[in-house]
Amino acid sequence: MNTGFSNKRILLFGCGYIGTALAQRLVAQGARVSALTRNPETAKHLKTLGLEKVVTAELHHTRWHASLPEPYDAFVNCVSSAGGGLSGYQKSYVDGMRSIVQWTRTQPALALGIYTSSTSVYPQDGGIWVDESADCSNAPATGRLLLQSEQILTAEAARFSPIVLRLAGIYGPGRTYLIDQIKSATDGKIPGRGDYHLNLIHRDDVVGAITNILHHANASVGGIYNLSDGKPSLKAEVVAWLAVALAQPVPSFDPEQVSPRLQRRGGTMPDRKIQSDKLTKTFGWQARFSDFKSGYKEIFQHF
Repeated sequence: MNTGFSNKRILLFGCGYIGTALAQRLVAQGARVSALTRNPETAKHLKTLGLEKVVTAELHHTRWHASLPEPYDAFVNCVSSAGGGLSGYQKSYVDGMRSIVQWTRTQPALALGIYTSSTSVYPQDGGIWVDESADCSNAPATGRLLLQSEQILTAEAARFSPIVLRLAGIYGPGRTYLIDQIKSATDGKIPGRGDYHLNLIHRDDVVGAITNILHHANASVGGIYNLSDGKPSLKAEVVAWLAVALAQPVPSFDPEQVSPRLQRRGGTMPDRKIQSDKLTKTFGWQARFSDFKSGYKEIFQHF
């Protein structure tokens, strides 16, 4: 077993697609991992992975605080929305972060807090490159709630090192949304448009980046970091490559079809290219899957 974490205690909030994979990686590397999840079935699964403690609770409440009194070295907040549109975002991200910050006041030894936010906070368009200094004042409604939760965390910089990771679109094993769309294309069409850039990051690279930061907790630099593979491609290019790889006809796009999720984000996807050099320069992290092609080739091996 890799004991690089020297028995550090790490608490995970939210154990969905990212959190469960992260829990497995951290346990394998010698960390003492606990988790909070709102899903009882997820809790049952987590208990089989070697975690020290698993608490089932709603993050935005404070009753769970008493269940996690142990001293923790770091936490990772990777919760997803509780559903229900903007009210779900408010509950999971804003109210949930407030509850976490209140809990941290019982943790004098806490050194690091990591939050997985989203690059959806960036409203920029026109195909320009966007870094962490970009203006987010015109973010969509969902993005404004994410920004609020980020600010709640970063306001605690005097007590521990807060790190916000703005994640690009996550794909990986079991998350094959585009593949499923291509396979089920109706009349050779899929919803949306193909004339904007997709900014992507493989699940395992998200886990790798977080693990890298946790390894350097004592020397970490707080702040906001974009997390993407740094190789944005037009959605039409990604879809065409996937269709050929799947031996499927290349579909066209139907811009008249707008998903409910996209409607909450303003109805259209902005065309911007996410720059993630800051994370690489600060922590020395490099993506294992350097572009969508290498990532999807790995996924195809498990089909």
